Order: sequence, then structure tokens, then C-alpha cells
Amino acid sequence: MSHELSLAQSHAFQLARTLMVPVPLFQVDGEFGVMPSDELDDADVVVIDEYDPHEYGPAH
Repeated sequence: MSHELSLAQSHAFQLARTLMVPVPLFQVDGEFGVMPSDELDDADVVVIDEYDPHEYGPAH
């Protein structure tokens, strides 16, 4: 978990590109977190954005 949004966004993007699965960026208790969508289940979190590796061009 991170208190810094830009750091969490970077982690979400990199995790999505590494695993090639959608990764939501969520907030819970004032902190940001990321994990693969299929592992998030119906947790009590606020999803801010979702990073889908298939929506972006090739990795550099």
C-alpha cells in the first residue's frame, strides 16, 4: 500500500504489463493499492482506475 498516488499508478501500470492482466488501482483507508482484478474479489475498496495491458502499445 502507498500514500502516494503517482507511485501507486506506476506500480499498477507495471504490474499490468508484467502479468498481462487488468490491474485496478484502488483506495482503502486513505492508502492506495494494486492487485490483479481476479484477486480483488468484492473487497470494500474504492476503485480509482483500472490498467488494462491490452489497451496500450508495446512495451519499450
